[in-house]
Amino acid sequence: MDMTSLPVLLAFASLLLGVVAALIFIYVVMPKRRRAREKAVEPTPTVAKDTTPPPAEEPPPPSTKRTGKVKQHSLFVIFNQPDASTDARLTEWLREKGAHYDAIKKVFLIDGQQPSNPITVANAFPPGDMPDLLRGETHEPIRGVSLLVKPPLHKRRNQQMHVYVELAKEMNETFSGDMLDADREPASESTYAQIIG
Repeated sequence: MDMTSLPVLLAFASLLLGVVAALIFIYVVMPKRRRAREKAVEPTPTVAKDTTPPPAEEPPPPSTKRTGKVKQHSLFVIFNQPDASTDARLTEWLREKGAHYDAIKKVFLIDGQQPSNPITVANAFPPGDMPDLLRGETHEPIRGVSLLVKPPLHKRRNQQMHVYVELAKEMNETFSGDMLDADREPASESTYAQIIG
């Protein structure tokens, strides 16, 4: 009888430990994952909402919003007719600007006036995943790019914002695309003025 009761006892103990592990997973791990997902989803609407109010209250908010809540400025150039020639022009444009490829983030970086805060050129479709054009990496035609830069901590150090706006305007002219702001609305001179401050 002792030989039979030991396996039954071990089976019961393992079943009980399995139930305890499942309960810990459901009540401890799942809520943490849910909160992490919610935090990952929240910043995008916050950035979009933060960039909407400044046109209504132009003078005071841009400086406080830019330094306090906007994590990075975003402009998008959507190409009208993407094909191999568009990719070739984009490659040449990146070379002219001294861009270098970050293989980890899969984006191009342009130093501009402040190499510590480079301007990022990323693929718009799918977001962020840019092939290494300078090395001839094969890919689907690029349909548009995102230009990203972090705002300066101090207003007087906004030289990089001037470079950023000039690059965006030049890219828009070069590719005859649609320039959109962070809210996916057409960018205008007031958009550029808000970025520069």
